[in-house]
This record gives sequence, C-alpha cells and structure tokens, in this order.
Amino acid sequence: MRLKLVPSETSWDFFRYAKITMGASILAMIASIILWLSVGLNFGIDFLGGTTIRTESAQAVDVGQYRQAIEPLALGDVSITEVFDPNFGPDENVAMIRIQAQEGQESVPPETVLAIEDALRTVDPDMQFPSVESVGPKVSGELILTAILAVSASMVAILIYIWLRFEWQFSVGAIAALIHDVVLTIGIFSLLQIRFDLATIAAILTIIGYSINDTVVIFDRLRENLIKYKKKPLRDVMNLSVNETLSRTVMTSGTTLLALIALLVLGGDVIRGFVFAIFWGVIVGTYSSVFVAKNVVLMLGVSREPKDRDKGNQFANIDA
Repeated sequence: MRLKLVPSETSWDFFRYAKITMGASILAMIASIILWLSVGLNFGIDFLGGTTIRTESAQAVDVGQYRQAIEPLALGDVSITEVFDPNFGPDENVAMIRIQAQEGQESVPPETVLAIEDALRTVDPDMQFPSVESVGPKVSGELILTAILAVSASMVAILIYIWLRFEWQFSVGAIAALIHDVVLTIGIFSLLQIRFDLATIAAILTIIGYSINDTVVIFDRLRENLIKYKKKPLRDVMNLSVNETLSRTVMTSGTTLLALIALLVLGGDVIRGFVFAIFWGVIVGTYSSVFVAKNVVLMLGVSREPKDRDKGNQFANIDA
C-alpha cells in the first residue's frame, strides 16, 4: 500500500483560471515592490554594519542566558551563535555575538562593548573575549552589491541554460517565474520585518535552484509531449505535461516542507530567518512552476514546425 497525495492520473485544467492566477501574481509582485520601497527591509548586521564579539568560556554556551544578559542594554539586532570546532577541548566553548551598529555611529562604541562584556560575565565570571571586530558601512555596502550580483548572475546563467536546453520562450517563462519568487520573498520579509542578512541571500539562491529544478521537470515533459502529440493544441499539451508531473511536484514539495517545518519549530532563532525564506520559497516556487512559467510560454507560443524545433533542441541532451 502506497501513500498517494495526488491520484496517478489527473486531468485538471490549469489554464481555467489563468487570468486570475496571473493577475494575482502580478498584484502580489507590485505589492511586494511597494512594501520594499515604503517599509524597507530589516537588514541585519551584515548589511548595516556592526560589531562581532568572540567569547570563550569553560562553561557550555547557553544562547538563552547570553541573550537574557544582554537584553537590558537595548542594543537592537543581536545575533548569538555557538561555534563548533573539532579542535576545541572540553573547556573551550566559543560563541560569536554580533551587534548592529548603533544609531549615528559606524559600529558599537568601546564603552558599549565593555558593558556587553560585563553583562556576559554575570553568566560566567571567567569568560574571556579573545577578539572584537567591527564591520563598517563601506564593507556592508560591498556585501549588498555582492549579494545583488550573486542573485543576478545566477539568473543570467539559468536564462542561458534554459535557452540552450529548450527554446527562448521557455527561458523567458523560467526567468519570469524566478523573478516572481524572489520579489515575493523580499515582499514577505519586508511585510513581516524578518531579519534580512547574508543567510537570507543564501536562502534566495537556494529558492532559485529549487524553483528552476521544478520548472525544468515540467518543461522536459512538455518537450517530450510536443514531439509525441504534434497535432494537439499547445494549451492541451501543457495541461497534460503538468498533470503527468503533478504527483512528483506535490510529493517533492510536501516532503521538503515537512523537514522545513521541523526546522522552523525546533531550529531556534539563529536559523529561523533562513529556514522561513526557504519554506516560503518552496511554496511560491511550486506555484510559479505550475501557474507562472507555463502561462508565459503559452502567451509567447512555441513553434510546432520540425525544423524550428530541431534548432531549439540542438542542446537538448545537455545534462542537467
């Protein structure tokens, strides 16, 4: 007996409400951009600048106690993570504490650093602070630029890959879906004011990879069916392709979401923003693969002529 989230054979019309789904996607993207421009993102230390303090203690690191000790100082965005290293001895318990730059200053002033150290010594009087490092606004600006370049470069590479593997209409549809996913992810982070840092950029790149993988699976089946059903209308072939891959799509997304829910609940504050970004990305990525990418391809049209299809598929055997 096998678990089936979706029947083996389905014949759902995914274009029945195409105008509604595309309209909703466009409105959601516009709302996300407006939120981004009006409310802004809750940037973390990586993008705002701040100070990193390394602690070393003979006692086990208790992130909750550390945070409770620092909280009365009202320092704003504080990130506390335990550092694991196989070379550390049993009495070497290391943590990294990152504090955002204070208003009107490039980093945390020395007197504030001393206050933080005194507060942490209430947890462990023998705690040591081997290093204190600051990230200024110049470095933060470079990180923002690098993050934008990383996301842009990944999309350009995907655009070229899809163009070579399928046809240009497929590449436009895939990129439209990816832009949809990234914009909506930024929008939800702006709406909920979840901390946006380098880990979130890593999550966005993960979302791009997950979403394009799902889209390519559908496109692969669509290409096969375009050859198999030469006389069938393009809309019907697309519907058939999505229905044939629907079970795989739902199962993959469902099992991924189960793991992410566990991490959201049990993972703690350190990775919650990263996990939430991927969780949200899996949902919108699955939606865009089914309702955005193929709708764009249908609007652009795909040549059914054999000679044109041969040109579009000259790189079809490139390994994914």
